[in-house]
Amino acid sequence: MTTVDPVDAEAVAVARAVLVEQVGAAVVGEHLAASPEDQGVVTHNFACSESGYPGWEWAVTVARAPGAASVTVDEIVMLPGESAIIAPAWVPWRDRIQPGDLSPGDLLPTDEDDPRLVPTYFVGDDFEGWERAIVEDIGLGRSRVLSIEGREAAAQRWYASEQGPDSPIAQSAPGRCAGCGFLVRLAGPLSDTFGVCANEFANDDARVVSFNHGCGAHSEAQLRKKQLPPPLPDHVFDSLSVDDYEEF
Repeated sequence: MTTVDPVDAEAVAVARAVLVEQVGAAVVGEHLAASPEDQGVVTHNFACSESGYPGWEWAVTVARAPGAASVTVDEIVMLPGESAIIAPAWVPWRDRIQPGDLSPGDLLPTDEDDPRLVPTYFVGDDFEGWERAIVEDIGLGRSRVLSIEGREAAAQRWYASEQGPDSPIAQSAPGRCAGCGFLVRLAGPLSDTFGVCANEFANDDARVVSFNHGCGAHSEAQLRKKQLPPPLPDHVFDSLSVDDYEEF
């Protein structure tokens, strides 16, 4: 356990004087504590009254060399106290981005080892630059495609979205998307569950929908009798009175 040097511990006036010289007396408050840092090294904490820094403290570290009669100020810093307002922990932009956050010109590059993607074909353990050139030369067009994990993640996300079977609009729909003439089927591994809506009047136009999704704009939707407009009354020929038309 580090023992407190009594000369360092009693050097409150020296620490305050140097602190006031550096930051000004207006922002230096009462002495709060003296904490040993190492043999012959003590940090004095003073309340900070700087506007915008409630709960922060000034920390002045002093040291005394063996045999010396006075202390030397090592450093002055401002540190957050227990009640200080501090910024939350930094989270990198790529870890906190949400769907819809990208603006024109923004880039969100994928990692080389992104588990959602795999090489278009496998050639050894590593996919080097020369292998990418081969992919382009033989016309495959894409050096990477969705992995099994990537497809499963997309399928789960789409199925649980508002374009899945559990949304309120799907629950009250007269029919399912699988039987709708406006459904454009996908190609590839997801084609057995999802398609794209092509009805301009539907809420999901141009969006991926599950086959068991649905809405009121289904191509085979029919109005019930009570939803139809009332029929017009039959025409009546009046043979008892003379109208203007008959006078001519």
